[in-house]
Amino acid sequence: MAHHDHPMVGQLYRKCDPVPEETPQIRGYDFNLGVDHKALLQSYYNTGFQATHFGLAVNEINNMIKKRQEPVKRENGRVEEDPTTCPCLRSCTIFLGYTSNLISSGLRETIRYLVQHQMVDVLVTTAGGIEEDLIKCLGPVYLGDFKTSGKELYKKGLNRTGNTLMLEENYKKFDEWIMPVLEKMLTEQNTQGVHWTPSKMIHRFGKEINNPESVYYWAYKNNIPVFSPALTDGAIGDMFYLFSKERPGLILDIIEDITRLLDMMKACNSSGIIALGGGVAKHHILNANAWRDGADYAVYVNTAQEFDGCDSEQLQMRLCPGEKSVTEPNQSRFVEMLP
Repeated sequence: MAHHDHPMVGQLYRKCDPVPEETPQIRGYDFNLGVDHKALLQSYYNTGFQATHFGLAVNEINNMIKKRQEPVKRENGRVEEDPTTCPCLRSCTIFLGYTSNLISSGLRETIRYLVQHQMVDVLVTTAGGIEEDLIKCLGPVYLGDFKTSGKELYKKGLNRTGNTLMLEENYKKFDEWIMPVLEKMLTEQNTQGVHWTPSKMIHRFGKEINNPESVYYWAYKNNIPVFSPALTDGAIGDMFYLFSKERPGLILDIIEDITRLLDMMKACNSSGIIALGGGVAKHHILNANAWRDGADYAVYVNTAQEFDGCDSEQLQMRLCPGEKSVTEPNQSRFVEMLP
């Protein structure tokens, strides 16, 4: 009896429904065609597994860029170029949120490139994301090892973040650099009535550091607002404390900043989110977008899980790519990359 006539064959294999013609097939990049970086990135979508999520993220960011490049249409029918005075007046305002470890690593240079060439409109980060950039302008960070003994490093005056090493001397340099800047801020507050907020302070830090390697130097040069609602959390908070003990009175107003961010958000023609990591950097952007019924585009890259019970992994944001948001009417799309 032929194998295909065996009575068990019909029980072993299920009947297949027809696969829609437009269904993508799994296929990787063919390096016989040479190294075409654009084609390589596009091939990730059809590679499968996590590479597909990466491909979806690339497509989503390309959609943000395409929308952002459109001229702004006014109610009176006139078409105007995107103004550079306020990021909320672009066709699509791109919000980049990132955690401090990205600045601690070599990804700092990637973020600096985006800001230098005005490829994003608003930054949101943590205190570490500010201070690490400024400190790197004052002294180098070295490659170490994840397994190096913290006790031994402490004896040598080294500080470890993951497998990166920073000399204790760098913090001393930061102290010596920032104290005169804070003194200027206090003087301007008392004599000129300057009302300091985290975003205003960061803008000033970018001016004072005056170093083209700095993310915040370029944010200052290109007038890109940087929000950091937890600016006191970190070495920079220690500097605030030490300064206030010697020269009390400097005020940092976070309420003015949240007002500025939400007003900016409500005025956006459309918004795109790129959230690298979770916590404050991500949630601050999401909360602001809630005031306009959600973002129009979003890409999340994080390691959080739903069972964490944290804002970094909110169940209502875990949508299938291309699916409409539960917070319509903006019909937001979310692409999420998880481990």
